[in-house]
Amino acid sequence: MIYFDNSATTKPYREVLDSYVKVAGEYYGNPSSLHSYGGQAEKLLSHAREQIAKLLGVKASEIYFTSGGTESNNLAIKGTALTYHNRGRHIITTSVEHPSVSDAMEQLELQGFEITYLPVDEAGRISVSAVERAIRKDTILVSVMHVNNEVGTIQPIKEIGTMLSRYPSILYHVDAVQAVGKVPIHIAENHIDLLSISGHKFHGLKGTGALFLREGVRLTPLFNGGQQEKNIRSGTENVPGVVAMAKALRLTMNKSETGIAEMRNIQRLLRSGLSCIEDIQINTPIENAAPHILNFSLRGIRSEVFIHSLEQQGIYVSTTSACSSKRKSASKTLLAMGVSEELAESGIRISLSLENNEDEARIVLEAIKKTVNQLRKVMKP
Repeated sequence: MIYFDNSATTKPYREVLDSYVKVAGEYYGNPSSLHSYGGQAEKLLSHAREQIAKLLGVKASEIYFTSGGTESNNLAIKGTALTYHNRGRHIITTSVEHPSVSDAMEQLELQGFEITYLPVDEAGRISVSAVERAIRKDTILVSVMHVNNEVGTIQPIKEIGTMLSRYPSILYHVDAVQAVGKVPIHIAENHIDLLSISGHKFHGLKGTGALFLREGVRLTPLFNGGQQEKNIRSGTENVPGVVAMAKALRLTMNKSETGIAEMRNIQRLLRSGLSCIEDIQINTPIENAAPHILNFSLRGIRSEVFIHSLEQQGIYVSTTSACSSKRKSASKTLLAMGVSEELAESGIRISLSLENNEDEARIVLEAIKKTVNQLRKVMKP
């Protein structure tokens, strides 16, 4: 099996699974309990928080545990809107955000907020000047993803943050779910106020995530209950999952320096091979692109048919994002980039991890060539 769908989810490291099993089996006390067994769980939770904060270059008090990227994004966006609505009801985002951001924005629009969706260029990138031009007196939040989950475009996160530092009343949220372990993250240097991560995107477990919330920024919680996570996210903490996520982040960061270079080499190999195949258009830009995502379109071939044909050969890739792949509609990201509807409906995403290698890429390229030729013969009138 060759798994090239790592932007949907990654395979957990063996050490991560071992950590989860050990903590779940031996330290199952509730971290909010007053007895010593609860205290042991609370110490593990605190240690994981400190580990993650150190790896991200922030304070432990600025890390809040969630169930994943979707919750972190919703908490950041809706929590900000609820807290600062008296200051203003205008939010700026982009036209190519993950559904956990765009759908949250749509819900806020129903509640009277005004959302500006910034267009992107043919590389899927927004401009800093466009963000600044969209700012109004009542703007309270700018939310921009670091790495696009479909095509891998890296947004000018640092430049936007530097510009926004001149507007202290506007908060800056970054969805970094696809960036962790693939693109360096500098939270303080980039003037970020809120940042979302998800454990299962860097070889942790599903159902684990975190939100960085800069000290001094207030958020209205979405959940009410036991006042866990300093009343920002109520609910008994997933201690085994959090410990496993901290280990996954540490292992990923340790491997990322050499791993990023290897993924970049694999991406170049794939790009070179795909560019030689007739009627394939590569949608991922060459510049300002993450090393782990390569998106291309197949002219005249349905993406679902192509994916299942590769699956029969033990190769796993995807169409759009995992959250949108079952909607069977044209990729909104590709459409926003100016790609035709025909090609936007036939987009394919290859996404790598630190565990993939060039031999796998060569096998996949041969399989793609073979599959395209076979499907072309079948589809000829």
